[in-house]
Amino acid sequence: MPTETGSDTEPDPEQRSLALRTSLLRLFTRPRSIALLLALPALAIVAGILGWLLDWRLGVDSAVYRAGAVTLLNGDPLYEGNTLSSEPWWALLPFTYPPTAALLFVPLAVLPVQVAWGVVSAVSFLAMALVIRVAIGVLPRPSGELPRWASPARTTLIFTIVFFGLEPVWRTVFLGQINLILMALVVLDVLVISARGSRWGGVLVGVAAAVKLTPLIFIPHLLFTGKKMDALRALATFFGMQALMFALIPNDAWRFWTHTVSDQGRIGPMHWAGNQSLNGLVNRLSDLAPWSSTVALGIGALLAPPAIWLMLRFHRRGRPLEALLVTAFYALLVSPVSWSHHWVWAVPLLVLLISRLPQTTPATATKRWLAVGAVTVVFVSCVLLVLPNGRNLELHWAFWQYVLGSAYILMPVVLTGVLAGRWLLRRRRERAERAEDLTPAP
Repeated sequence: MPTETGSDTEPDPEQRSLALRTSLLRLFTRPRSIALLLALPALAIVAGILGWLLDWRLGVDSAVYRAGAVTLLNGDPLYEGNTLSSEPWWALLPFTYPPTAALLFVPLAVLPVQVAWGVVSAVSFLAMALVIRVAIGVLPRPSGELPRWASPARTTLIFTIVFFGLEPVWRTVFLGQINLILMALVVLDVLVISARGSRWGGVLVGVAAAVKLTPLIFIPHLLFTGKKMDALRALATFFGMQALMFALIPNDAWRFWTHTVSDQGRIGPMHWAGNQSLNGLVNRLSDLAPWSSTVALGIGALLAPPAIWLMLRFHRRGRPLEALLVTAFYALLVSPVSWSHHWVWAVPLLVLLISRLPQTTPATATKRWLAVGAVTVVFVSCVLLVLPNGRNLELHWAFWQYVLGSAYILMPVVLTGVLAGRWLLRRRRERAERAEDLTPAP
């Protein structure tokens, strides 16, 4: 979870919206910037076309998305079997998403499998760039004149390229996953659209939740931060899309909500090292005991009050990005499955941590550089790939392997512990200073 920025003032929401709009308009007057921004998306599409011509195996998950759309269009059942007939032989996986996801994936159905991967990857790169730009826009602007290389536009381009080295990001791209796209929908909705009081606030959160259920947690985030109408719109969007699917494919919609949604076996082994959630950790520690998921839910419930308190503390201090990150990382911890590629929220977290480096003093420089370095190492190291995994090897890890194999889980826990410790020390100093002020002079 994020650290404090040292500023209690929040940029005006309308100014933030205009800043993003102005930044996008300026982009179209700079051909070089457009070329740099579109370089990675263009490479992804070219790779997809080459993969189609040369029959490469590209995008296991995007192949499943496309197959879900094809199955929907053909009128075949989505959830009766563990595979779909239109899946390629190298991507035979069950369709685990809500039926609304299959509807939203329909544009992929007209593309070859590999080209569909290229399109999803291209959109993912643009989505990451949008998240980075919005995150920069909501942070307090540093005092003084920025160097030319540190302008928001150039910083966005640099971060978009550099952050491809993060394991959740490159794995999302290689698999053809949509984590970056869903994160962009949530960030754009919460930090821009809802922040400026738009009547469209909450709609993108509802759409994201209709594709993958985890973003449902951002509905209470909107509610707790005073965006009641946005929360209602998000909920209405989500349920409206489910109602549409009950009208279009009632059998599939009924089967998903009564059976598939609770069938963890379709998702994959809960104890696999790649599942960086409390549920995955408890299953590994307990040797797949039947009570593991119940205990994980209990731990998640115990973490809810401090997470809500921390989120609201950031919100009231005018730090919307930090508040959103608290909710996002809490969701990753308590979700039954948080594969390593779901942790793309490391991107805005690193933007936040790096933004604080120019504000360092001799007393804080080491701590801030240490925070940036530690988070970067966790998400670049690929430690989860190095450790023995698969075929139940995780159940026989040594203690140090459990620690390294829980690196993603420990990261927000450690950062939150640091925040709590700093807060307690500050409160203790303030009490001591007040006591000294009240002590009568001799």
